[in-house]
Amino acid sequence: MNKPNLNRVSLRISAGRADQFPRDPIPQIALSGRSNVGKSSLINTMLGRNSLARVSGTPGKTITINFYDIDSAMFFVDLPGYGFAKRAGDDKKRWSGLTDSYFTSNRHRDLLRLVIQLIDVRVGPTEDDRMMLSYLAHEQIPTVVVATKCDKLSRPALAEAMDKWKTQIGEAFPLLPFSSLSKMGKDELWAHILQTV
Repeated sequence: MNKPNLNRVSLRISAGRADQFPRDPIPQIALSGRSNVGKSSLINTMLGRNSLARVSGTPGKTITINFYDIDSAMFFVDLPGYGFAKRAGDDKKRWSGLTDSYFTSNRHRDLLRLVIQLIDVRVGPTEDDRMMLSYLAHEQIPTVVVATKCDKLSRPALAEAMDKWKTQIGEAFPLLPFSSLSKMGKDELWAHILQTV
C-alpha cells in the first residue's frame, strides 16, 4: 500500500463499548502500552499533527478506544493504557474488559494487521508489557515493539538499552527506537505499517 493522505485524518470515534467500534472494512493498526508511554505523542508524530491525539498530563486518563480514520485507508486504534496503579479497581476492570473486547468481540478482528507495542526505553519491558507480548504471540497477531522517548538517552545508553531489550523480549518481535521529539523512527515505523496493510 502507498502511504495514505495525511491531510485526510480525523478522530472517528472514542468507543466505550464494542458495539461502537466502526464497521468500515479497512485495515486496523492498534497501539498498545502502559499509561504515559507516549501513545498520543506517537500518533500525532506519525500523522503530522500537533494535537489530534490528546496528550494527557494525567497518566491513564483514556478509558475509551480511539479510532483515528486515516484517509479512509486504515484506522489507528489507540487502546487504553494499562498499569496505572492509582486507578480504582472498577476502572481497571472496565479498561481491561474494553481492551479484551477489542481482541475478542471486534467484528473486524480479521482486519487487525498490526499491533504497535510501545515501551518506554528508560523503563524497559514491565510485567504488564511481557504479558501483553505473550498474548499477542499466542494469538499470532503481527506485532512490532517500539521503544519510545529515545531522545531522553545518550547514543551509548540507547544502544545499550536496545541490546538489553533484544535479550529480554527475544527475536520474536521487530524492535524500533522512536522519538516524538526528534522524529527518530518515524519513517521506519511507517514502512513497517505499510508492509502489513
